[in-house]
Amino acid sequence: MRLLLIRHGQTPANVLGRLDTARPGPGLTDLGTRQAAAIPEALRFESIDAVYASALVRTQLTAGPLALDRSLDIRVGDGLHEIEAGSLEGRSDQTAVHAYMKTVFAWGAGDLDVEMPGGPNGQAFFDRFDADIAVAAASAHTAAVFSHGAAIRVWAAARATNVPPKFAGLHDLDNTGVVELSGSPEDGWTLISWAGVPLGGMPLVDADAADPTGEALDA
Repeated sequence: MRLLLIRHGQTPANVLGRLDTARPGPGLTDLGTRQAAAIPEALRFESIDAVYASALVRTQLTAGPLALDRSLDIRVGDGLHEIEAGSLEGRSDQTAVHAYMKTVFAWGAGDLDVEMPGGPNGQAFFDRFDADIAVAAASAHTAAVFSHGAAIRVWAAARATNVPPKFAGLHDLDNTGVVELSGSPEDGWTLISWAGVPLGGMPLVDADAADPTGEALDA
């Protein structure tokens, strides 16, 4: 099957560079709403059988225009939410952001025993995300799955067999950027494309946003 992992539209926390992973989470900025509205036309020629979103508000708001355009229900996956920031929640200082990103990319490299400060370890993240991807894979030939920056980057690079895990840390994923994979949970996944800019194109990029979960580590 084909899997389109789409990051949610811009939120106020993305603008401020704040770690904001708790439920239900913020809504979208005006730009985030425009990013979401551009998705149906950007995917006009894609045959999409199912639309999934995490339990957080921002992914469901982002998925809404596509689901409406295709007359599909949004299926909420409880395991698709962002990687919890634990005791780093709400912080935007460099120390906290570095600790968060260092932890999630350690998971992507295979060190699943590392724990987020005051939060889960990598095994817990992959268990929940894998489970919901398996549900999506069983339900559709092509599924659009709306999730979050760090979660998409770490999961996709760890599960794709044709790129090294460090790939995620070296490639941006802007709001409404899309990562495309093909395969299945049983046979493995192949990365087809990593389009880090918004589906609506460069006019929807906010170059001034301090958005750590979407930026390359060397950015």
